[in-house]
Amino acid sequence: MHKVTLIPGDGIGPEVTRAAQRCIEATGVDISWEEVIAGQEALDKHGELLPQKALDSVRKNKVALKGPIVTPIGTGFRSVNVAIRQALDLFACVRPAKSYSGVRSAFKDVDLVIVRENSEDLYAGIEFEEGKKETLGLIKQIEEYSGKKILPGSGISIKPISRSASERIVRFAFEYALKYGRRKVTAVQKANIMKFTDGLFLKVAREVAGDYAGKIVFEEALVDNMCMQLTMRPHEYDVLVLPNLYGDILSDLCAGLIGGLGIAPGANIGKEMAVFEAVHGAAPKYTGKNKVNPTAMILSGVLLLRHLKEDKAADRLEGAVKEVLAEGKAVTYDLKADRNDPTSVGTKEMADEIIRKIKA
Repeated sequence: MHKVTLIPGDGIGPEVTRAAQRCIEATGVDISWEEVIAGQEALDKHGELLPQKALDSVRKNKVALKGPIVTPIGTGFRSVNVAIRQALDLFACVRPAKSYSGVRSAFKDVDLVIVRENSEDLYAGIEFEEGKKETLGLIKQIEEYSGKKILPGSGISIKPISRSASERIVRFAFEYALKYGRRKVTAVQKANIMKFTDGLFLKVAREVAGDYAGKIVFEEALVDNMCMQLTMRPHEYDVLVLPNLYGDILSDLCAGLIGGLGIAPGANIGKEMAVFEAVHGAAPKYTGKNKVNPTAMILSGVLLLRHLKEDKAADRLEGAVKEVLAEGKAVTYDLKADRNDPTSVGTKEMADEIIRKIKA
């Protein structure tokens, strides 16, 4: 039996998480779920967005399925998602972008994997607010050290990129490529401008790539050029490894190549633990409406099963999702050619059809 932490999340989180849970169970894999809360429900009940109980559960079980959680924009708590990754040292964010027949998109047969460093870069949360005494002091120090002028009304974010974190994420990308039979790893950065941060990331990537010479092809690309290349010829790329911020941005871009965030799964993986979640957010306006597409969360369940080494079950689940998408009948409104199509089904009903395919 596998013990897995279940975090339903906010907004549409509970609906899509239940759909994924039911589909995973339909494969016959023996899983004992331990449900804990985080996000708005935890705040309402316990006065904190990320209770220690939730973290302790993941530490104990080593694996979690997590629904989306609302992140305040511009103010308040930074992000429960980021906090979980940092607290559990889930340093690798893996976001596949794979085309499925029946999903409308500009390209066909895209099969990319974004490997994003999760622990540092601008998402480290080292920020100094505009106008604060310590911010003004920091600006003065930076001006003295760099000889460059910073406007006094500036907010400051610090971007740490370390050798150790760069080495482990790049090595993770190469090992992932070997494990899943991928052909190439591309290190994406902006080392021509940020020579001592992105430059270090690239330097380390080149060093690590030497250990895989003859096994995996290595390339490097500037992040701005990569955005253009992906929208022109995505089939030329395979595994992309990136610092935190670029990885976040490009994973959404790659989701756009395959039809949107509704079919974009994700995993956050560390040395000992892993949390699986859809890339999309909590979409509070759709809460409880049985309307949203559960595919991304269900495909995150496929990744969870592969992590548990339940590959046959993962193949059956992904195969069932492929069938339902290709048929285009029992799918949510966003997967229809006309979003007002009256034959569209709800979140639960789409999961029901996937389960029928699994058991057929």
